[in-house]
Amino acid sequence: MNYFMFATGIENSYPTIQGGRVRMDEMERCRHYELWRRDFELVQELGIDFLRYGPPIHHTWLGPDRYDWSFADETFSDLRRRRITPIVDLCHFGVPDWLGNFQNPDFPEQYARAFALRYPWVQLFTPVNEMYICALFSAKYGWWNEQLSSDAAFVTALKFIVKANVLAMREILTVRPDAIFIQSESSEYFHAQNPAAIGPAEFMNAVRFLSLDLNYGYRVCSDMYEYLLDHGMTRAEYHFFLEQNLKHHCILGNDYYATNEHLVRPDGHTEWAGEIYGYSVITSQYCARYRLPVMHTETNLLQGPLGTEAVTWLHKQWANVLRVRNDGLPIVGFTWYSLTDQVDWDTALRENNGQVNALGLFDLDRNIRPVGQAYQQLIAEWKEVLPTQSVVLALPVGPPWQQQEGRLSDVKDSAGERERRCIKAG
Repeated sequence: MNYFMFATGIENSYPTIQGGRVRMDEMERCRHYELWRRDFELVQELGIDFLRYGPPIHHTWLGPDRYDWSFADETFSDLRRRRITPIVDLCHFGVPDWLGNFQNPDFPEQYARAFALRYPWVQLFTPVNEMYICALFSAKYGWWNEQLSSDAAFVTALKFIVKANVLAMREILTVRPDAIFIQSESSEYFHAQNPAAIGPAEFMNAVRFLSLDLNYGYRVCSDMYEYLLDHGMTRAEYHFFLEQNLKHHCILGNDYYATNEHLVRPDGHTEWAGEIYGYSVITSQYCARYRLPVMHTETNLLQGPLGTEAVTWLHKQWANVLRVRNDGLPIVGFTWYSLTDQVDWDTALRENNGQVNALGLFDLDRNIRPVGQAYQQLIAEWKEVLPTQSVVLALPVGPPWQQQEGRLSDVKDSAGERERRCIKAG
């Protein structure tokens, strides 16, 4: 694979609300279970080769060593036949009922290994989607899953979620040593409303990095170290993250929406600030911190009353991607998320209203929206122009339909040698 990764995704969030009684399964609400073949056809019609996609964990992982792969077998076989490369989303804002919620440490490395064994041709993974947002909405804001609202619950959820991501990466690498992990994470920034708000804003701007700091073994500042230990993380747990050495398998996937920048008041309360810095400025902060190839892994905007709002946002985001690239940062892909409209994201899935959100490249009847037409044209114009990703990736991305078992063995041997060299080099 020697070109820029233009992508979309099938929205597959599935958190629980109302004390766990209601699961907000976006694949069901957006009719993907019913129309998945048509959805894959639409991906092809747009000229898209990469799809953020994953089986619903709550229907697939039935218990310890118990799985129902029937839906995944059909869909992943069809993706491979169509030559669409999946970026596999294993855990997207929820866990099966039998696991409870994110205060439970027992997930999902077993599931990740089982998936990798069943589909050894898959190379690209997002083991746990938006770890920071998942912990924030579940355990700090009290919106999803455990619906708790405390720093202790947030730190507990965060350490278990990130540890699950790390352990999932390790398990997948035992099966597929050349696996590449695209960490889709929200890129945030907090602006102080006035001088009295500088302290709270600085604190929040440190917290926003915590999930990736732990995931990549980046030493946190003293304030964050005290915050973690004061709210339930042990020294041993912190050092577990420092001892990981998986960065050479990673792409820093970051998401940017109009709601990702926040205005902070002196009392610590926040409100959306709109687009002040924009994707390119905030991405440069994340790149400087982690020094990894980057991919814009999520964005969207409502179509709006004029019918052009989403198209304008697409072009603005693409201009930011080109700015990142022209600034010399190694950016390898871009994603409009998602393929179709979504349901109830206007309340961040907190309320089960059935409200359709016009965020997709297609509506829920699978009619193309203006932003879908604009994205199709953008891909056609830029797809063969941008430089190859091999310039910045430590491991090559191989088309899954070309990967036979014998070739996979050769790839594993080669990847294993690369990994030994990286570890030796520190």
